[in-house]
Amino acid sequence: MKQKLWKQVWVACTFACLMPNHVMAQSTPSAPPAIENFFKLNNFGGASLSPDGKSVSILMAGPDQRLALAIMDTETSKLQVIAKYSNLDIVSARWVNNTRLVFSMGDRQLAAGQQRMGPGLIAIDKDGKNEREIIERNSTPDKPKFRVLTPAYQFHSVVGKPDSNDVYVVQGSGNRRNPALTLFRVNTTDGVVTGINSPINSVGFMTDYNGDLRIATTRAEKLTTIQYKDPKNDTWRTLIEFDSVKEDGFAPEAIGPDGSLYVTAHNGKDTKSVYKYDLENNRIIPEPLIELDGFDFSGDLIFSKKLNKIIGVRYETDAVGTLWLHDSLKKIQAKVDALLPSTINNISTPRNQGELVLVNAFSDTVPGLTFLYHTVSGKLTPLGVSRPDINEKQMSYTNFVKIKARDGLEIPTYVTLPRNSDGKNLPLIVMVHGGPYVRGGHWQWNAQTQLLASRGYAVIEPDFRGSEGYGKKLFQAGWKQWGLKMQDDLDDARQWAIDQGYADAKRVCIAGASYGGYATLMGLIRNPDLYRCGISWVGVSDINLLYNVSWSDNSEQWQKYGMPFLIGDQEKDAAQLKATSPLEQAARLKNPLILAYGAADYRVPLVHGTKFYDAIKGHNKDVEWIVYNDEGHGWRRLDNNLDFWSKVEKFLEKYLRQ
Repeated sequence: MKQKLWKQVWVACTFACLMPNHVMAQSTPSAPPAIENFFKLNNFGGASLSPDGKSVSILMAGPDQRLALAIMDTETSKLQVIAKYSNLDIVSARWVNNTRLVFSMGDRQLAAGQQRMGPGLIAIDKDGKNEREIIERNSTPDKPKFRVLTPAYQFHSVVGKPDSNDVYVVQGSGNRRNPALTLFRVNTTDGVVTGINSPINSVGFMTDYNGDLRIATTRAEKLTTIQYKDPKNDTWRTLIEFDSVKEDGFAPEAIGPDGSLYVTAHNGKDTKSVYKYDLENNRIIPEPLIELDGFDFSGDLIFSKKLNKIIGVRYETDAVGTLWLHDSLKKIQAKVDALLPSTINNISTPRNQGELVLVNAFSDTVPGLTFLYHTVSGKLTPLGVSRPDINEKQMSYTNFVKIKARDGLEIPTYVTLPRNSDGKNLPLIVMVHGGPYVRGGHWQWNAQTQLLASRGYAVIEPDFRGSEGYGKKLFQAGWKQWGLKMQDDLDDARQWAIDQGYADAKRVCIAGASYGGYATLMGLIRNPDLYRCGISWVGVSDINLLYNVSWSDNSEQWQKYGMPFLIGDQEKDAAQLKATSPLEQAARLKNPLILAYGAADYRVPLVHGTKFYDAIKGHNKDVEWIVYNDEGHGWRRLDNNLDFWSKVEKFLEKYLRQ
């Protein structure tokens, strides 16, 4: 803690430093924005209202780009920095109660391979007093500290009672074979730690509105179990057991103020919906509470303890939305939307709802703005802008469409056309998301997409089969389809863009990271005539390497149960894994290619890159090989992002423009 700076005069800039420049009238500059603007560190890390609504915590950066923790009094608008470090960033902060907070730290200026310490946890009063270290950052301190936990512990959640100074922390097993968690309760004023009775092999916990542990999710080998601690007798009982990969169970979503349990489940349908769970009879109540057409539920249930019920639902379909079930909040949302008509405006209220709400505003062209809205005066007070160097008038619009693949399956897709173009006959980037068993596309500002669009490229981002978030049919259609039908979907998205008149068939590049890097390599191998070039970074080059590399951070459970079922079994599917291995077919790849890796990557270790580069460099002279020694699974440092995307810019100019 010796590096701490208590110079509160730094905050003299107050809101002048935080005011979003681009909400003012601006003309559209002719020159494209600098690459640096897309990857600079955020100078605003978010804000949160205290439970009583009297204070706002703000993570804000000064000239040194280090995020500090400041507190604003909502009555006087006085801003006070209560924690700042010269060599660290405060990356997250949570209110413990009305007067006390906890925060964690990190170093945003270091690459993944340079990170040597954990996030730690510090507790502090909102006036900057009574600071206490709860979790040590350094795994090898000079000497043990009294009532300070080691970095093996991490913050989990606050207890949430107005009179409680406690938080929950978890300790990881550190075992790739069985990555279980143990839950503890810590008093943030005296550091006293209390063990919590929880099932063995727990991987997730959920507390009720009183801050008591109620739900534990456990995983042993391939079996997932949801257990419930009954408040009537304080004993654990099983609600459901299911195969983690194959079977259709449910996931705990929330516990309401009255103790009701809400879960997300397919319950015999294609998409996941929200259901109420009957704890007396151990069953899902059949009628869904929230069902989204064509989308799995992803979002939050918003409760009122005072009203003892759900008052709102935040969800994501093609974009994020909020359904308010309370008249006053409906009116507040309408008024905020009228003041900010060009953005999605997520409002959040303090636990004890008062006259203030927090507004987080964003869109496809606006990275993020945060305001306080005064419900009585109708005034918006700016708190921060995440990327002040981004001018929304230079950004391009993103649209959501559904494309029919060759077998009739609908592929959800996001399409971005350059803002100042006619949208016709453009050079096209087929951008492939990683995962791959995740939702890739979201209607929000995306640095990579917007950078490419600002250079005149159309960008298409298909959520190919195997992607989650759109129902079981799309997800299951991607099982064991690496390099096969998953690849067809990318080719079909390319053809769709050409058929719409957006793209020039002779100027298409395929690009992506992780699984997207794998798909880039396979795209160039399978159909070299469809893609002029490719950009693969941190990409899988051989599925067998995912199984065999001992220093990968993939869990043994995933390798033993998930990968054989979703990707392919090393023995039963050996022929398919060979046929869909870029490394095995490297001799077929003759198109121009950027091949980039991080030497400190534990998800897709560097050996994926070195083996593939060794196999291709002899016959393909148009391969640009890039290694960032300290980077992991993606680039964190600004200088590396500048280097990489500058190379991408020149590469695309050479092969898609000339």
